[in-house]
This record gives sequence, structure tokens and C-alpha cells, in this order.
Amino acid sequence: MRSDVIKKGPQKAPHRSLLKATGLTDEEINKPLIGVVTSQNDIIAGHINLDKIVESVKKGVLMSGGTPIVFPTIGVCDGIAMGHEGMRYSLATRELIADTIECMVKAHAFDALVLIPNCDKIVPGMMMAALRLNIPAVVVSGGPMLAGKFKGKDVSLSTMFEAVGAFENGTMLEGDLCDMENKACPTCGSCSGMFTANSMNCLAEVLGLGLPGNGTIPAVYSERMRLAKYAGMRVMDLLEKDIKPRDIVNERAIKNALTVDMALGCSTNSVLHLTAIANEAKVDLNLDMINEVSEVTPNLCRLAPASDTHIEELYWAGGIQAVMKELSKKGLLDLDCITATSKTHEENLEGVEVLDYNIIKSIDEPFSITGGIRVLKGNLAVDGAVVKKSAVLKEMLVHTGPARVFDLEEDAIAAILSKKIVKGDVVVIRYEGPKGGPGMREMLSPTSAIAGMGLDKYVALITDGRFSGATKGAAIGHISPEAAEGGVIGLVEEGDIISIDIPNGKLELLVDDEVLEERRKNFKPLPPKVTEGYLARYAKLVSSASTGAILK
Repeated sequence: MRSDVIKKGPQKAPHRSLLKATGLTDEEINKPLIGVVTSQNDIIAGHINLDKIVESVKKGVLMSGGTPIVFPTIGVCDGIAMGHEGMRYSLATRELIADTIECMVKAHAFDALVLIPNCDKIVPGMMMAALRLNIPAVVVSGGPMLAGKFKGKDVSLSTMFEAVGAFENGTMLEGDLCDMENKACPTCGSCSGMFTANSMNCLAEVLGLGLPGNGTIPAVYSERMRLAKYAGMRVMDLLEKDIKPRDIVNERAIKNALTVDMALGCSTNSVLHLTAIANEAKVDLNLDMINEVSEVTPNLCRLAPASDTHIEELYWAGGIQAVMKELSKKGLLDLDCITATSKTHEENLEGVEVLDYNIIKSIDEPFSITGGIRVLKGNLAVDGAVVKKSAVLKEMLVHTGPARVFDLEEDAIAAILSKKIVKGDVVVIRYEGPKGGPGMREMLSPTSAIAGMGLDKYVALITDGRFSGATKGAAIGHISPEAAEGGVIGLVEEGDIISIDIPNGKLELLVDDEVLEERRKNFKPLPPKVTEGYLARYAKLVSSASTGAILK
């Protein structure tokens, strides 16, 4: 066992002495040491129940002959961090999470890991750590929140953000705003739509690192604790069979994840995270591959923010396993891939069926014959940009309009709420990329303001930053190269005409090449917004969004 280096032989007596100081017995020390990694804290709604998940995992490990040892990592709540400088830190913590887990595991020689995340960057950060360390590992999340109810309709965090725009526009009373505030997020768990956290928890199942049910069993259901016990049991089985994360996550598994991503209509952030996960798995993944998968994958689900359907309804319809079973009817998945169950997807899917074809469409009658995410390219995004096509209104799939240019998210929000943005405009928010932000902030506040003010049928937003999974509308992010690296988005001037053609994957600035060359001669990127601390170091090391915003 890996842990023998801290517990076997006379020379390790000091090490054993310290282990015994934690309360461990000789019998416990002699068993495999299983790291149980939790991001539990008291400020993230998705983490309030993680103490129960931890206890359940520990019981599963103990039942199967291991010794569970809990240690923490950090987590940022994207919703609370939204719309101010805190959002600069969200994506940047993904690397910190992976790094801290690496440090703890290498320093203490754990034999295997159970990883307990919930919410946006924490889920991919933990999966990246598992692949980097490549010791037996299982991911079990805290589960999704139930949807709220407001005036007879299901609501979620995205509805709450849109309500702010409606209030500013005079179409919602302050009393209703307060009432919705009290009802939009009724339970613990990751926010209830197909936002980033739920997207990545669902894709953990498909990659094979999470057990069936990981993505959709609600946080408040007892079944979630039973799943956590099974995770503790399964990691011991993986350890015995020496099945490691890179045995599970290979090129075929990544393609499976992309396929289900397109079928579900996941958050655009899944592109960033799958690219980073593939990097840790030593698998090449580029944006062209994403479009290739999207072209042949039907969109089977329309979940919030693309509709009023939430994760709990996907759970009752059969969950991710049912989506995979439907996709398998046309051979779109590689079912021979091994998973954390120690079985293949094909074995896991035995007896699975779709329980509600209103929620998971038949593969013969999908919402769309192509996938939910689209990569756009053109002179404005030479290396690519990303849009959640399944959440774009049909009126905005093709759009041409004048640029309204902002070098800071807050300035754009102020312009939207003060009604300076009008029908037909293309809002451009730049210097918000991985380097320029730094930290590539999510733009849920401006996109929600556009929707709340009734402009989502008429106004597009493009940025070198990114969007929350709760964003809907013609919101195009991840523009690469970003402004801070000399990308064409930095050359856009107020009133320039921008052409968006989502079905054909085009994003063009309709300005002559000669004019752009003249502008480039006088172009100097804005100085960094942050010059000290972690973000300053992050900005120097982070790669383009087109390569996953990983550190190099």
C-alpha cells in the first residue's frame, strides 16, 4: 500500500506515534488509509449537508475494511461572488482546490480518495486532483437543491437574478421581489437548474468517476446518504482491483462526457472544465472536437435556465443513466468504458429506461437534432467562443447589431439597468478573460438584467469572460484570444457592427481588415486590474479559455 511509507517498520515509529495522537489504533493504522476530501463550509448552500455525506462515506469505507481520514479544501459560492470582485476568485480556486488536494495526498500517502464536492469550480477541481494523483478515487457530490415555488411556478436562482432586472424595469413590485427572495432557494444543495455545478456532477457520472445517481439525486433525499455509503464501499473495491482514475477517464470517456453534455444542454463552463480535466487525464481536447460531437448529438433535455424544468424532474425521469440509455439506442456512446462501480457503462445501464419522455425526449424526437452547446469562430474569435445554443431564443440565433463596448462588467450592468441598451444592440464586455479579469468572471448579472428587462429577444452579449450556467439568451463567452492578449475583441469600437450566426458557428466583426490593422498599430491592452496577491500570480500563469484556462 502507498501508506506503508508512513506506517511500516521500526523507522516509522515516529509517524505511527503521530497517527495515534489523532486517536487511531494499530488496527486502524494497518488498514488502507482513505482520504475523504470535503469542501464543506457554512456559506455555500450546496455544502450545508456535506457533513452528513462525509459521515456516510466514512461508514461505507469502514464497512469495507478501510480507515477513513477526513481533510478539507476550499470553496467559493458563485452566486454570492457574482457581480463584484469576488467573482475574480471563483475560477481561480479550481486550481487551488486541485493543488491543495495534491499536497495533502502526497504529504500523507493516502491509498485512495473519496471526493465530496458541491458547486461550481469545486467539482472539476476535485476531479482534476483525482486524475493528477491517479490513485483509486470516487466522487460523490452533495446533490442538487429542490426548485422553489413562486405564484404557482417553479423558480430557481436564475429566476431570482432575472427578477432584479424586472424590478428595475418596473415590471415587478418590491414586495414580490422580497417574496421570491424567500422562496427561490428552499433547500440545501447545488442550485436547482442545469447550471455549472449540476452539469459537472452529472458529467462525473458519465466520465465514470461518480456513481450512477451522483448528478440528480436531490440533496435532501436519504438516497443521497445511501449513495455516499456506496461511494465509500466502491473506493475499497477500486483499491483492491487497482483501478485508477486514468484507467477510467480516457479519450473515449471524454467523448462520452461531451456527448451527454450536448444532450443535456449543460453550462458553457463545462467546456472549460472538461478541457482542464482532459489535460490532467493526458487526453487532447480542442474546441473543434466539441463542434464535431455537437453536430451528431441530439439535444434531449431542456432544463432551467432553458425552461422551467429542474434537476429533480430529471431525477424522476430516470436521471443521467436514462439519458445515456436513450443515446445508446443510436450508438452514440462507448459503453465499454469502465466506471467507479468497477463495471462498464453497459453493465450499469442494464434495466435502465426513460421514465418520462416529456423531460428526456426520445432520440427519435429530440428538442434539436444537434447538441446544446455551440463553438463559434470568426475574426472576432479566432481561437473560438462558446454559447449555450439550447438556451438561446430562436429570434436571436442569427443577429447583427451595433457594438456597445464596456471594459468592465459593472459598467455594462449600470448601462443595462439605466436603459441605455436598446433593441438590436450587441453588448461587448472585455478585459474579463482569464488574464484580463483576472479570473474570467461569470456574467450572470448583466445577462439576467437583459432578460429581466425584456430585451433577451433583441440584445446579444459577447465577452472574453464567461457565463454562469444559469445564464440564458444570446450570451457568447470565452472569446479567444482575449483582449488582454491582443485579441480582436480589444479592437472593437462603439458602433461597430457585429454579426452572430449561431447555427453556422460564426462570430464576425464587420470591419475591414485594413481598418483593424490600423487600430492594432495604436493598440495597448489595459494594465492588469490586480497587481498583487494570488490573482496577480494566477494572471501570469493562466492559459487561454480555449485551452481550459489551466495554469502553465
